Amino acid sequence: MVSPQTPFHPIIYVRGFAMTRAEIDETSADPFCGFNLGSTVYRAVPDKKRPPRKYVFESPVIRLGSDFDYRDVYEDGYDLLDPEWELDKENKLTSRSIVVYRYYDEASTLFGTGKTPPIETFATKLGDLILKVRDLVCGNKDNGIAPDDFRCYLVAHSMGGLVCRTFLQNAKCDPKKAGKFVDKLFTYATPHNGVDALGMNVPGWLSFGDTDNFNRDRMAKYLALDADVYKKTERVDWLPESRFPANRVFCMVGTNRQDYEVAMGMSRTFVGHGSDGLVRIENATLTGLKANGQASEPCAKAFTYRSHSGVYGIVNSEEAYQNLSRFLFGDVRVDVHADFDEVRVPDDLKAADKDGKVDALYQIEMTASPRGKLWYLSRRTAEEDSASCFSHKGWNASKKGITKYLSTVFLANRARVNQKRPSLSYSVMFGVRVPDYEVDRALWFAKHYEGGYLFRNALVIELVPPPKDAPAKGGDWHVEYAWQGQTVQSADTPIDTKKMTKGRVEVVIPFDSGKSPGVSGKLRFVLSAWNDDAEATE
Repeated sequence: MVSPQTPFHPIIYVRGFAMTRAEIDETSADPFCGFNLGSTVYRAVPDKKRPPRKYVFESPVIRLGSDFDYRDVYEDGYDLLDPEWELDKENKLTSRSIVVYRYYDEASTLFGTGKTPPIETFATKLGDLILKVRDLVCGNKDNGIAPDDFRCYLVAHSMGGLVCRTFLQNAKCDPKKAGKFVDKLFTYATPHNGVDALGMNVPGWLSFGDTDNFNRDRMAKYLALDADVYKKTERVDWLPESRFPANRVFCMVGTNRQDYEVAMGMSRTFVGHGSDGLVRIENATLTGLKANGQASEPCAKAFTYRSHSGVYGIVNSEEAYQNLSRFLFGDVRVDVHADFDEVRVPDDLKAADKDGKVDALYQIEMTASPRGKLWYLSRRTAEEDSASCFSHKGWNASKKGITKYLSTVFLANRARVNQKRPSLSYSVMFGVRVPDYEVDRALWFAKHYEGGYLFRNALVIELVPPPKDAPAKGGDWHVEYAWQGQTVQSADTPIDTKKMTKGRVEVVIPFDSGKSPGVSGKLRFVLSAWNDDAEATE
C-alpha cells in the first residue's frame, strides 16, 4: 500500500567526510552538519578573474521548509531522536521531517570517545536511525501511516553516499532489514568509484583520517561487491539491483575544480582536471548491476559547475537543490539520450578512413534549463571536462551506431496547478565538438578550426501533459519542439500525440549537420511517470 503522505517522506541527511579530529568536532557542533549552509555568490562563468554574480541561496534545509513545509526534529534543545528523549511525550514527528544522521558524534571529543568507528558501523547505525524515525512517524496517528507503508529518503554528500551504499548493499550492515523502507537515494559529489590523485587510487595503507575508505579494494569489501565483478571491471561504482533499484538513485556531479580551496588548493592540483576538486567526474556516478553480473542501467545523473564544497560548493547550490526537489517530489522523469546514426569525416580523410587510419574523440555537450530560470538542471561542456565522449575508432567498430546517455531531468507537472500555461517547457543546448583528427596517430591540421562544432543548436521542447483528471501514466501527451538556430522562438513543430504505455513514452527529435564533416542522429527523450500517485508540486 502506498503511504498517504507520498511523495513527502522524511528526509535523512548524511554528511560527508571529516578527516581531522578538529573537523570531526566542528561537524559535531553543527546541528545540520553543513546542510544548513547557503551562499550569496554564483560563478556565472568558469573564470575566477571575473566577479561572481550575487545570487542568494538560503540553504537546502531552509528551502525545503519554505517550499515544501518540511521542518527539523530539534525542539527545546533536544534531538527528538536521542535515546534520552522520552518517547511517551507528545509525538509531533510528521512525514515532512528533516533528520540529520549525526554519525560523527561518537567519533568526536565533544560527545564521544574520540575514536572513529569503521564505515560499516556508520552504515549499520543508519539502519537503526531509519527504524527509529519509522516508529516516531507511524506513532503519530495524524500521519495515518502503517509501519509497513513507511518510506524515507536518503540525501548524502561525499562519503555520506558511501555510508548509504554500504547500508543498502551490504546485508551484514542491515541485519534488521531497514533498507526496504528507503524510497530514494540522492548523492552530492559522492566518490562512488573512489578517490584518485596524480592518476592513482588512494592507497589502502593510507589509513590517516580513514582516507583508506576511498581505496577501491577497501570499498569493494564494505560495499559487498561481487569479487568477480570487481576483478573484471576494476570499478566499484556498481549498485546491485537485488539490493536497491538503480532507477531510484540520483547522482549530482560537480565539475568545478578551480573553486575547491581545501589544503590551499593542493587537492584540486593532485586530483586534476575533470573533477570537482576532490572527486573525479568519472567516479561520481553509479550503474545498476544485474544478478548475472551485467550492467543494467545507469542511475539518474546531472552535472553542475560547482566544486566539492565551499561557497561555490555543490550542496549549497540552486542547481543541486532544484534537482533534489524534483527528484523527490516531481512527477515527470525525462532521460535524455543521443543516438548517432552517422558520423562523417572531412572529404579529404575519407580514403584514409576506409583504411582504418583515422581516429578522433567526439565530445558531446548538453545543457538543460527550465523555462524562466537562471540556472541549469544539467550542464555538460567540453571546457568543464564534463562532455560525454566516444572515439572514431569506437564508432567504426560499433557498426550499428552509438547511443550515449546524457542526463536525467525531473520536472514538476505545473499543468495541474497552473492551467494558464499547462505545459512543461525547457531548453536543451546540444552540440558535438569538432575533434582533433589523427591520421596514423599524427594530428591532421588541414581545415581544422579549434573550438568549432560538427553540430550545435538550441532546442526548445514543450510537453503538454494529460488533463489533471486523466492519469499521467495513461493519458495523451502533446509535444512540440523547435531548433532555434540563430533566433529565439517558441516550440512550434508538433510531434504526433504520444500515449504513455506502462508509464513511459519516447519522444524522438532528429538532428543533422547536413554536410561533411558532420553528424546525424536523434535526441531521444524517454518520459516516465514519476510519483504519479502524488499531489502536484510547485
